[in-house]
Amino acid sequence: MLPGFLARVVESLLGREGRSLHLKAAGGATVVLAVVMLIGSWAVVGAEDGARAANLRTYPQALWWSIETATTVGYGDFYPVTLGGRIIGAVVMVVGITTYGMVTAALATWFVGREQRRRHHLAHGARELEQETARALHERFDRLERMVAGRSERD
Repeated sequence: MLPGFLARVVESLLGREGRSLHLKAAGGATVVLAVVMLIGSWAVVGAEDGARAANLRTYPQALWWSIETATTVGYGDFYPVTLGGRIIGAVVMVVGITTYGMVTAALATWFVGREQRRRHHLAHGARELEQETARALHERFDRLERMVAGRSERD
């Protein structure tokens, strides 16, 4: 059941042909971050196994550690003490920082694109109003010219 769920999640994040490139990249980075956090948690438990003063002894502890590391919260309640564990921590940090940067950029791009579409719509409406006003003025001037021309012929 879980692999089917994960496949649907990945498909919803990466799929959909109409999605913009920045949203696909943010979705892909989020999937990579989740995988790195899950595998990194497992790997850090293995790297820390048997180390003196190690406090990452179970997978749930390591999963919590990877979440706080990827989000750069770093409460300090769990941390790796071995070189291997610290290298894994550095990878989780870099992937987390990169992912959150990409998600933030995707959101910013979405907001900017939405505002640009709104402004384009307003500008298009203003152009239509300008053209309609110009047509009305031309018609009015044409009527005035006909009226003036008609009077001058009668005089």
